[in-house]
Amino acid sequence: MRFWLGGYTADMEGRARGIGTMLAGSADGSSAGGSLAFAGDAATAASPSWLARHPTLDVVYATLEAEGTVAAFRRTGEDSFVPLGQPVAAGAAVCHAAVAPDGGSLIASCWADGRVVRIVLDAAGRPSSPQIAVAARDPHGGPLDPFALTDEVADEALASLTAAGSALDDELAAAARSLRAAVGDEFAQFVPGYDEVQAPPAGAAGVFSSPAGDTRDAPADGAASVPARESRAHSAVFLPDGRIATTDLGFDLVRIWRPTTAGLKLDHEVVLPFGTGPRHMVLHPSGHLHVLTEYSCEVFTLDRGREGRWHLRGGVAATSTPGIGDTAAEITRSHDGEFLSAGLRGSNTIATLRVRGAGERLEQVALVDAGVDWPRHHTVVRDILLVAGQRSDDIVSLTLDLRTGVPGRVRHRAEAPTPTCIVPARD
Repeated sequence: MRFWLGGYTADMEGRARGIGTMLAGSADGSSAGGSLAFAGDAATAASPSWLARHPTLDVVYATLEAEGTVAAFRRTGEDSFVPLGQPVAAGAAVCHAAVAPDGGSLIASCWADGRVVRIVLDAAGRPSSPQIAVAARDPHGGPLDPFALTDEVADEALASLTAAGSALDDELAAAARSLRAAVGDEFAQFVPGYDEVQAPPAGAAGVFSSPAGDTRDAPADGAASVPARESRAHSAVFLPDGRIATTDLGFDLVRIWRPTTAGLKLDHEVVLPFGTGPRHMVLHPSGHLHVLTEYSCEVFTLDRGREGRWHLRGGVAATSTPGIGDTAAEITRSHDGEFLSAGLRGSNTIATLRVRGAGERLEQVALVDAGVDWPRHHTVVRDILLVAGQRSDDIVSLTLDLRTGVPGRVRHRAEAPTPTCIVPARD
């Protein structure tokens, strides 16, 4: 089989030169179980980190992440593409594109500025007319964005928190002293010791824990810096009824949209727990939507109620043994929908979950080695799982046990420059 590879180029400290070609066995075969080989560049492009195919045309769309644009490429040969029209401005760090089933539009998601953008596609697949949707609002209104920490923000937040904390401490200490004087020595032991020096909790000094699970050095005095949260759109899925679901990783939201001639109209939102970080989604044959969270490494299940509104049905950790500092990347499902696979960066593992009930319930099955460093993306082709190692510059294939959904050991491996996305050239 032939696959197209997205990747990071030099503008994002990568080694790719554009859209790459990967072969798994015979180029025109129907199985991905054969040996892997990187077959060179299909098109030159600047950091095409995500790729999406047109449903009927030989056209591929790429998010040029560093440039903040979405570009179309028309296939001209077995392993070659040429630009189709001009790149369309989307937003800062555009990282995902989803093409409508009718091929009339695509939705671009932008990580750095939170934009959700609808881009019109003409009959030839040429993109134009970007329509920016209404910006997200944080339903939690809280701090803790692990990517928004700057010295200026940290200093302001720390100064504000320190001043507020000191004032409160002074008030509590004064109240404790007054109450202790009033009740005398006999009952002084029942007065909270707010005026006494409290030792910090063990292990608390010098470490800031983010929702992503990583740790950052705190200021020298041991106080924690608290950055503001930022909207970070990350993916989109077209729903069977024509609406569109998008994730906002920064604000813990799944937003449901209705497409109109003027762009996207917000229908409603589903709020996930604070700090979970919804990243990518997969639609199950049952109609349920499974959402993988980058920060908490969980999978939440959403279902559509009779009134048409989506609701949070439940959630489960991707694994009972997460790695320290893990961040989740991609989620896929098996062809029959019985299993889900979630990639975890850090521990460099693949978690398998079984879908139970009518698609609304998940249970952990296994956690295995992904075979690569930093499994940025993976895709399922029948009984083969292909995994892109962003930091190890390679692609591996793992055989899936169809009874358990669990990947086995690495079957084949091939070098590939900074791969971030794997897309089959055909279904």
